[in-house]
Amino acid sequence: MSATGTTPLPHFGRQIKGPSAFGDGDARRFFNLARTLAVTDWKLRFFGSVLGYVWQLMRPLLLFGVLYLVFTHVFRFGNDVKDYPAVLLMDIVLYTFFAEATMGAVTSVIDRENLVRKIQFPRMVIPLSVVLTAFFNFCVNFLAVLVFMIATGVEITWRWLWLPPLLGILAFFCTGVAMIVSALYVRFRDVRPIWEVVLQVLFYATPIIYPVEKIYEHTKLRKPITLNPLTSILTQTRHELIDPVHAPTAASAAGGAAWLLVPAAIVVGSFALGLWFFNREAPRIAEEL
Repeated sequence: MSATGTTPLPHFGRQIKGPSAFGDGDARRFFNLARTLAVTDWKLRFFGSVLGYVWQLMRPLLLFGVLYLVFTHVFRFGNDVKDYPAVLLMDIVLYTFFAEATMGAVTSVIDRENLVRKIQFPRMVIPLSVVLTAFFNFCVNFLAVLVFMIATGVEITWRWLWLPPLLGILAFFCTGVAMIVSALYVRFRDVRPIWEVVLQVLFYATPIIYPVEKIYEHTKLRKPITLNPLTSILTQTRHELIDPVHAPTAASAAGGAAWLLVPAAIVVGSFALGLWFFNREAPRIAEEL
């Protein structure tokens, strides 16, 4: 009560901040929700299908078969590359992980509108669960890659221990991009067709169907391609898992270890930007839907 004996009126003009990206801050609940959503989406994708998870293997294997025939019998890109079939299949599966994680994240928030409108639901769970679902698909696909590599004579050595950290970097990059595109799509529906084009460009701008050595003589293309984070990850994976003797490392392909700071900065910057932008947009997402 004020000195005049009257009760002050509440301040109705104060702006109330909407729900945050992380909800109530309970880390265990946050990650449990992300895992539950990812597992549910992964199971529903094959619900009612006779062949089930076999369909998940079909797309990368069919793409591999077409590209292998074209680039070994027509253009002959891979004839001078050791274990080219294994390299090609591995690259396709790794790129498929990136493409599925980021493309699936574009519309993920809109698709989960019923959850977004719940006050206590942490919005950041949605793009994270999409990346986890794509990772589950990668694990299934990688089993086929592993069997194929063993069948074609690729030796499994201690260098395969490099696979988890390389996958971790790729997943980190996927998560950052997923947060950016999912938050942007809430406001701008043009993001989906734009990102489809970007993924097509990245497929050919990354040494997937051709070895990274093929671009050494193209001085104008070498830096843009070799400084692409996907190029660094795929090149280092090929070196460590398939051909540690002849295949170049990511550092040598980029022109020196110092140049790897560029793709590293892109990966870290994408995650930091995605985290900041998604967290900023999270309180207003429900209003934009």
